[in-house]
Amino acid sequence: MGITGVHHVAIICSDIERAKAFYVGALGLVVVREVYRSERASWKVDLALSDGSQLELFTFERDPKPPPRPTRPEALGLRHLALCVSDLDAEVTRLAAQGIIAEPVRIDEYTDKRFTFIMDPDHQPIELYESI
Repeated sequence: MGITGVHHVAIICSDIERAKAFYVGALGLVVVREVYRSERASWKVDLALSDGSQLELFTFERDPKPPPRPTRPEALGLRHLALCVSDLDAEVTRLAAQGIIAEPVRIDEYTDKRFTFIMDPDHQPIELYESI
């Protein structure tokens, strides 16, 4: 197989500063670059995770009110973003101190790994999956 991994996941957000506060400030991702693309009236912010993969955050000023992502019932397409954590309890506690509340921790019935969900500022589901 020629595919070697996931390079990035792109997220459209309603407010780039609020999204950066969440993904950089709360989750601890690192800004690789920020680019304003005037021809598109769009911000693009590349964020690095420790494994080398990236998230891309986008805003579009010409269409500042993109429709919200339907979550109930779930729509076709990508379902959620899952991030690995080494200590789920510590991460849930750290995020709760910042006002980010996680759903109750569950156990994956197939892998016996623990996980939970939080929401980003635009209510995109983020899974925290204990990788140990």
